[in-house]
Amino acid sequence: MTEANRVVQRGGPRWLPAWLQQYRREQAIQDGIAGLVVTVLLVPQSLAYAMLAGLPPHVGMYASILPLLAYAVFGSSMTLAVGPVAVASLMTASALAPFAAQGSPEYLSLAIMLAALGGLQLMVLGILRLGFVANLLSHSVISGFVTGSALLIAIGQLKPLLGVPAQGHTAVELLLSFLASFQKLQPATAALGLLAMLLLWSSRRFLAKLLARGGVPLGAADLLAKLAPMAIVLLSVGAVAVWQLDSRHGVVVVGTIPQGLPSLQLSWPAREQLTSLFLPAFMIALVGFVESVSVAQSLAIKRGQRIDPNAELRGLGAGNLASALSGGFPVTGGFARSVVNFAAGAQTPMAGVISAALMSLVLLGLTGLFERLPLAVLAATIIVAVLGLVDLATPRHAWQYDRADALAWAGTALGVLGLGVEAGIGIGVALSAGTFLWRASRPHIAVLGRLPGTEHYRNEQRFQVETQPHLLIMRIDENLFFANSAAVLDRIEAELAKRPATRDLLLVLSSVSHIDLTAAEALERLHADLGARGIVLHLTEVKGPVLDRLKHAGRLRGLAHEPFVSVHSAAQALGQQP
Repeated sequence: MTEANRVVQRGGPRWLPAWLQQYRREQAIQDGIAGLVVTVLLVPQSLAYAMLAGLPPHVGMYASILPLLAYAVFGSSMTLAVGPVAVASLMTASALAPFAAQGSPEYLSLAIMLAALGGLQLMVLGILRLGFVANLLSHSVISGFVTGSALLIAIGQLKPLLGVPAQGHTAVELLLSFLASFQKLQPATAALGLLAMLLLWSSRRFLAKLLARGGVPLGAADLLAKLAPMAIVLLSVGAVAVWQLDSRHGVVVVGTIPQGLPSLQLSWPAREQLTSLFLPAFMIALVGFVESVSVAQSLAIKRGQRIDPNAELRGLGAGNLASALSGGFPVTGGFARSVVNFAAGAQTPMAGVISAALMSLVLLGLTGLFERLPLAVLAATIIVAVLGLVDLATPRHAWQYDRADALAWAGTALGVLGLGVEAGIGIGVALSAGTFLWRASRPHIAVLGRLPGTEHYRNEQRFQVETQPHLLIMRIDENLFFANSAAVLDRIEAELAKRPATRDLLLVLSSVSHIDLTAAEALERLHADLGARGIVLHLTEVKGPVLDRLKHAGRLRGLAHEPFVSVHSAAQALGQQP
């Protein structure tokens, strides 16, 4: 078979995605397998995460069709699997709790609007090429947020897992309510839920190893272990049907799932609702985007591929708009499904398109299989999935390297558990910003001296250096701005007080990339004050853009010299012999 025959389309219409213009039949086979595998995992997850968001289970299936098609057109990752995920579902439930009761038509309408708003925001950011917003949340904050959310989700799922009527929005409220209502536990529900959780955990932990020992290739064994949840779901459905656990023992099941594809419609909320949902929609979209980019980048690196953050913004934005159009709720790239998609051999987003087609077939004719699916099993599925998101390595490493990051992790996680998801991420962002400002307001400043016999100047506290009584050389290792200008002046005065013979002060600005107006005015005041005391201020190694701005603003007119090119040339000119 020639290359021309193997290529399905090469150099096609420019409006087609680049991956589709050069699509090959070999890729189609691998994408087909991956699409089938991911669909097997996606069906129970979509039902479970819709329940977690406080929505009818079938809404999760609606959110697993058009978003995959939209992302395939606009996204850049070849293996990211888009759809409902645990953290976004929890944030959806938390955002909508003040506005409507779960299960009401208004609640569903608001969830759809949340997806539409988030999708529109992401799309605008992508069009404006603002992919750098992925860097607004530090790794410690994201890790703490995901860990806190995972624990909050797990605690919240104790209610359907055990059949206990617990209520509350925070971990403390849920646990207190759970303990107060524990005597109302439903034995059949609890037994089924705990058994399902044990099977799910065991399959995740041991099944791949057991299959590998039995002669199954390691890759296939790992893939089969990841697909075990669907087998457990079908077994639970069979158990309910055989022993009539729903009618005889009160086990709550999913119930009737509307058959057929979702209708395409979108209604806009009232102005008051739009204003109230704007910020929660942005936070859900931002967290989902950051997590998606992290997953997409880690998978792309393994194949020597690259992703485009701006294309990811547009892809996830289009996915959320498509979800809203089809009656779904906020979606993003899922870690577990993406890893399964990658391991199953997905080559392009066509795997997602195939998965969407298979999900459509499920909605058209196979919904009856899941109508007797126990909610306790869905809860077990959620708990086992989210506990894998708990990250204790990051705070341990952060504590050893940078305790401020460890504090941000702990503050975010505890904030989510104790105050809720919005407050938790707000605390995390505030701690990160506060830590940054605190560090920047206390810049490292080194007093320099010459290494004997060289033209190099180093920190006198770290090296044996030569200094001159009349010349004080200080290197500022931070940008100069309003928050640290006073601290810089204080440090300079402290060093001058130690060296009363100083006649020349040389500031080394090699690490300074920006000087704001406040800092520039502070340097002018320093120059005037030093002049009154008979001390001359000099600058060296000023970066081009900084120098241009200072000259343009006339901030260098009073200096005795133009800024020196190097510390050594300045030292020579000011009387220090090499």
